[in-house]
Parts: sequence; structure tokens; C-alpha cells
Amino acid sequence: MSKPTDDKCCQERSMKVLVTGMSGLIGKAVRTELAGDYELRALNRSAVEGVACVQADVSDLDAIRPAFEGIDQVVHLAAIAHGSPNWDQLLPFNVIGTYNVFEAAREAGVKRVIYASSGATISGYEQQEPYTSLSKGESPGQWDDITHESPMHPSGIYGCTKVWAEALAHHYCDKGGMSMIGLRIGAVNEEDKPLQTRQKSVWCSQGDVARMVRTCIEAPDEIRYDVFFVVSNNRLSYRDMSHAKDVLGFEPQDSADDR
Repeated sequence: MSKPTDDKCCQERSMKVLVTGMSGLIGKAVRTELAGDYELRALNRSAVEGVACVQADVSDLDAIRPAFEGIDQVVHLAAIAHGSPNWDQLLPFNVIGTYNVFEAAREAGVKRVIYASSGATISGYEQQEPYTSLSKGESPGQWDDITHESPMHPSGIYGCTKVWAEALAHHYCDKGGMSMIGLRIGAVNEEDKPLQTRQKSVWCSQGDVARMVRTCIEAPDEIRYDVFFVVSNNRLSYRDMSHAKDVLGFEPQDSADDR
């Protein structure tokens, strides 16, 4: 993307950005990427040292409302994402919590929400070729990437909750007049390298996802609703990154093949 003008830089520094789940792995990476360029605030169940933080659970709408006062953009990362969560674990955070964050943002007049969707919205495709081979680290020769326009094929109830998030975001864009950008994030881990064969295809570095969040914050106001895959530049990836390049000018800088 082109270098911001001085006026734009001043506008960015004065922008107030709320990050939910800032103490999580991606939240920490996003904080590092954005620190110094924006006025950051956190909505987190535990305190976040060095950042103004509202300590509340996203499943409690009344408790989280104060976090959104005066906020320009929200980066919504708080969710249950690891292990094999069951419905009772997912419902308060990924379903009710997502609604509460979107609704609190609408009530507060937030202009844009960037939210963590997931590659799990379409990873069910790995049950069929050529995606099965790619998930096993094997090249089938040629394949068609899954794009943001491909039919949903969620994996597990977790993936279904992220389909819900994308549908809900479309509603808030249409009825709430908000800009809603969904990020179908790949496999991000603490070690910041592929740990399993499947991750040769779907891995995403901490740096790439954090840079993507920055790119979305700086994206033109004309982007009202969109969904983008976020994986690194992996040779065996089946998730389309050309849409992010065409719309946002974003290209991943890292690769599973180099780790």
C-alpha cells in the first residue's frame, strides 16, 4: 500500500481502536503491530498491562458497553478457538458474545468492525480431493483455490459459529450502516511455525495476521462488507489470497515453506 500522507498519519494516531481478546495470541501480535500508531484500548476478561482496559466478559452486553464509548474501530478477537470446544462452551462467547460486540459497536456509533472469522468456515472441503491431499502435505498437481465466494463448508460446531459471525456481520452492515470486515484466519500458533503436516497448507504467521489487521483498519471507507482469507504465502495453500491483494493491496510476507 502507498505510504500515508502526513495528514493521514495524524488521523491514524488519533484513531481509537478497541481490541477484544488482547491477551490472546493474535491479540498480542495485533497490539505489537499497532502500538504507537493508534490509541489502543482493550476489552478483556483479565487486565492488560499498559493499555486502558475494560475487564468484562463478551457474553454480558451491559458489562461491555462502556468499552465502546468513543471508539472508531473495533478488532474483535475474543472467542473460544482452541481444543475441541463443545456447544455449551461456544454458545456464550462465539455466538452470544459476537452478537453483543456487534450490537455494542452499533450502539456506540463505531464505523468499522474487523472480526476474526476462521478458515474453519470452509475447511470441510478437506474431506474431498484435491484438498485432502493438500491437507496431507501432498501436491495434487493442480487445484482450484477456495475463494470468498465459494459455498460454505464448515468444519465442526466451531466452524459453524464462524459462519454465524459472517452472516451476522452482513446484517449489521445492511441494517446498522457499519463497515464489517471478516478475516478467515488460518492456523496461528505460539511457536510461529508449522507444527503439523496440515499446517504446511493453512499456516499463518503472527506477523501476517497482524499486518492484515492493520491493512483493514487503514482500508477505504467504501469497503462496507467483505471477507478475506488470511494465510501466509504457503506453496500448498488452497485458500485464495488474491482477493485481499485486489481489494486491499495486501500480500503475506511469510511462508510455511521457510520455517
